[in-house]
Amino acid sequence: MSDLFDKAGPHGRLPLAAALRPKTLDEVIGQPILAPGSILRRRIAAGRLGSLILYGPPGIGKTSIARAIGATLGKEFRPLHATRAGVADIRKLADEARMRPLLIFVDEVQRFSATQTDDLLAICEEGAVDFIGATTGNPYHVLTPALVSRSTILKLEPLTIEGMEEVIRRGLAHLQAEGAGAMLDAGQIRQIAGRSGGDARRALTTLESLVLGHDGPVSAAMIDEAYAAAPDNHDRSGDAHYDVVSAFIKSMRGSDPDATLYWLARLIHGGEDPRFIARRIMIHASEDVGLADNTALQTAVAAANAVEKIGYPEAQIVLAHAALHVARAPKSMSAYRGIAQALSYVTREAPAQVPLHLRDTHYKGAEALGHVGYRLPHDDPRGWVEQSYSHLPPGSLYQSDARDAATFERRADEYWARIPGYPQPKRT
Repeated sequence: MSDLFDKAGPHGRLPLAAALRPKTLDEVIGQPILAPGSILRRRIAAGRLGSLILYGPPGIGKTSIARAIGATLGKEFRPLHATRAGVADIRKLADEARMRPLLIFVDEVQRFSATQTDDLLAICEEGAVDFIGATTGNPYHVLTPALVSRSTILKLEPLTIEGMEEVIRRGLAHLQAEGAGAMLDAGQIRQIAGRSGGDARRALTTLESLVLGHDGPVSAAMIDEAYAAAPDNHDRSGDAHYDVVSAFIKSMRGSDPDATLYWLARLIHGGEDPRFIARRIMIHASEDVGLADNTALQTAVAAANAVEKIGYPEAQIVLAHAALHVARAPKSMSAYRGIAQALSYVTREAPAQVPLHLRDTHYKGAEALGHVGYRLPHDDPRGWVEQSYSHLPPGSLYQSDARDAATFERRADEYWARIPGYPQPKRT
């Protein structure tokens, strides 16, 4: 069974990405897992690859690396696709492996059924074949525990800008050697490298569309046209999605407005639902800003309401407004930490009785039951009276996060330290 690039097109010409596929491991660009002395290099040198899982985004060389490993080991490369290969195909390969050395490669291995996986693991444990699986998903999330526990898992990273530039220069040289007359300057090569998101296949496909059938310099308008209809590498269900969202959140929490805007732009450019982004901003307006600036939550809620009404592209301004408010505001986690500690307390301790003076009195007979003694704070000129509201000593659950800034929380601490004369416990 062959993969996408094994065969030439109807006129005998391979796509550029296939024509430039590395033949050896030394030709692979920009993957630390292939560094001298790495686990993978050591296993290849020992001739005992075993079961290997390569994971990472599309277009970074998973199939190429697998093919190069097979060539290095002197084993016949036999690709399978999880959605097309049945159990019978796997068992047939097992019989074949007993006669000649094989390297089985399974693309999109996360789509294997439990039965397919069991059969594959059985022949791997016999030592009859070496196996490499490829997936764009996090193996610890998308693969069966049995496959994970029996495999060496290696993560491939998107290519750096410099690595992408090298890929593009190789592609341009190859096309020019075939007679293409198009030319790109260093700035345009870097632009294509940057706009391809670390995906070498995407960069080479774009390069091919720019160069073929064109003589002379490539224009900026041509590059814009090539990327106008190209999908962005933002998988809203995979690691890339969660990693970018995490970076966005942590940038707001870390009070870095430039990083906040960058990661927000990545989400917007990737087509993320503005309502999802607005919900994340609302959460962190309370979790990370909280009592330090109560207006942050107001801004976030207003932004969420606004994006429901206006959508993109104008919604991006509203989202930036709210995200920057959270990023620029002083920070306090006292609300987040306080409710977490309170919930933890009530789940592990026996329920405390409500003090008699705090119990409901809106019915006849409450006084006879002893529900008396409550003192209304508003009856005191200070707006506060000395009375107990629970069995908990001050600071048991809420500790102030007030800092040097003139925040609401700091003003509240100073006010209540002055009125009752009890300083609010702070987080230590």
